[in-house]
Amino acid sequence: MTTVSAGDDVFVRPGRGAGLVDVFRRRYLVKLLVRKELRVRYRGSVLGLLWSYVKPAVQFLVFYFAVGVFLKMNDSVENFSVYLFSGIVAVNFFSEAFGNATRSIVGNSALVKKIYLPRELFPVSSLWVAMVHFFPQLLVLLVGAAIVGWRPTPMQLAGAVLGMVIIMVFALGLGLLFGAVNVLFRDAENIVDLILMVVTWLSPVLYQWTNVTDALGDGLAWRIYQANPMTAAVNLFHWGFWYGTTDGTAPLPPDLLVMGLVSLGIAVAFLVVGQVVFRRLDGRFAQEL
Repeated sequence: MTTVSAGDDVFVRPGRGAGLVDVFRRRYLVKLLVRKELRVRYRGSVLGLLWSYVKPAVQFLVFYFAVGVFLKMNDSVENFSVYLFSGIVAVNFFSEAFGNATRSIVGNSALVKKIYLPRELFPVSSLWVAMVHFFPQLLVLLVGAAIVGWRPTPMQLAGAVLGMVIIMVFALGLGLLFGAVNVLFRDAENIVDLILMVVTWLSPVLYQWTNVTDALGDGLAWRIYQANPMTAAVNLFHWGFWYGTTDGTAPLPPDLLVMGLVSLGIAVAFLVVGQVVFRRLDGRFAQEL
């Protein structure tokens, strides 16, 4: 017997549930977990949610002066500040969602060991917490772009939405995968930290895509670089928020929307793999923790 009915409730053996479908059915629990995570994170904090503005602002200033002023990117990229910040917003969203999802099961070990909940609730709630911090940064980006004359087309806005969806799906898929593995092997956290340390450089945040083709050509190495879903997501953010502030003569990456859809397919593949691995290891979480 894998299920036992008690009134309207059905108790399911760990690893035998409906996976992410159970999260949708119990989305009220996601809200509770998100509130808990935010309260714990900002307990005793003076600035609280204002850190969502302070951290990216400091990051932006460091990169702006290091790359824009010292390395003269201001001279070669029109409205470089918008270009830079749109990339930073995308990467920060991915980094927080992926990093927090990886640690979500271990970080909620007390709940995992005491009661049974669909364990996917924890990575999903981490994604929602990341979104809570993402939207203030997005608001600042929209205001900054509007100040310098942002005039987006409907297709550019659709591209930005596609970029956000790619990040959400990709981060959740990797978070499920590494979050499950991290319960058994805590080295997974260090691997994720290494990935997040270089993710800014693996996508065209501090440089233009043309710098990559100049160095690698447009052959296999360029295709591998494009296969990174974060590359497409950042390019789509640039198209949505930066390109509309320029004179429209800057070159766009070839097949931008096509590569965006391909990247979404790759992200969905990672989500499927992450869900499969997560469900296979789900039954061992309480014992390993």
